[in-house]
Amino acid sequence: MKAIVNISRILVGCFFIFSGLVKAIDPLGLAYKMQEFFEVWAREGFMKGTMMWLYEYALWFSLIMITLEVVLGVALLLGWRTKLVSWLLLLLMLFFTFLTSYVLFSGKIRACGCFGDCIPLTPIQTFTKDIILLLLVLLILLGSKHIRPLFSNIMNLAILLIALFLAAGLQWYVLKYLPVKDCLPFKTGNNILELRKMPKDAVADKYDYVFVYEKDKTKKEFKVDALPDSTWQFVSRDQILIEKGKNNVPLINDFTLATASGTDTTEAVLSTRGEYYLLFVKDINKLKKDWVTDEVIAGEVVKNGKKIFVVASQRKSAEDRYRPLNIPVLTGDATAIKTAARNNVTLYLMDGPVVKNKWGGNDIEKALNK
Repeated sequence: MKAIVNISRILVGCFFIFSGLVKAIDPLGLAYKMQEFFEVWAREGFMKGTMMWLYEYALWFSLIMITLEVVLGVALLLGWRTKLVSWLLLLLMLFFTFLTSYVLFSGKIRACGCFGDCIPLTPIQTFTKDIILLLLVLLILLGSKHIRPLFSNIMNLAILLIALFLAAGLQWYVLKYLPVKDCLPFKTGNNILELRKMPKDAVADKYDYVFVYEKDKTKKEFKVDALPDSTWQFVSRDQILIEKGKNNVPLINDFTLATASGTDTTEAVLSTRGEYYLLFVKDINKLKKDWVTDEVIAGEVVKNGKKIFVVASQRKSAEDRYRPLNIPVLTGDATAIKTAARNNVTLYLMDGPVVKNKWGGNDIEKALNK
């Protein structure tokens, strides 16, 4: 029993550290996934006010959750306060299992984001993983008497504090700049136009249609190959999924660039020959009033004879800010911009449709020294 408990402790501890670090390289990814859950629950009428409040603080919850995973994993490996740590791990696993079961059985959320964007798992894989971990944590809790601390209490506390600061520091760095490991479809080297296409081995969803007609105040459903005569009045048409397709969603499926008139100019912009820049601005209202680095960089790009396009979800604010520089402003879906630009201001160096380089935040100053 002692050997089984300690093997379980090592497995669970390493898993939590790994899981936390994988998400720590892009905490905004977890925050956006949390917001997706809150939006769905609010839409369903479940504690709508509370869900919208949680939505606003999703990033803080993401930072706390990631740091907690790493610290609890380290604590378990050290054998520090095993009973307390085991109970906390059990509560976390019950919460995670609830989330993954909701994703699996409701079908309202595509994935839970347990390993961020670097290691995508299917809903059944994540649910199975959580069930196994839940059983291992229960085993550790019941056999906690067999676990002994590796070091003295002071040494264990010192190691835990180091783990805490390292986890928090890593997240601070990637929020200030960009993820240290880019696992998104907009990573350097990717061809955006190619990734907007449907995969070659895609299998489309299959649907059936049911038509509802009314006659003499009686409504009746009809199949498409057995529609009624003209004495019936059409009411509605329902689409029913009869077979789910496979691999039928492009890696980039919601990225569009629109002009002031609303014209989709994505293909035209991304087909620009040679090098040019895309300056993504997620929320202009969150820029510091005295921060003008983006304007300085954009001005230098224009001065050097290179093309640059501003991409924002807030057209008026963007036009007001960049009008003096005479830079074209394109609008895009806010969610797509969140995926493309992990920092509030992110600069892409493009070569046609290919992402050649990217910089975030104050790091965009390096673009002129490339």
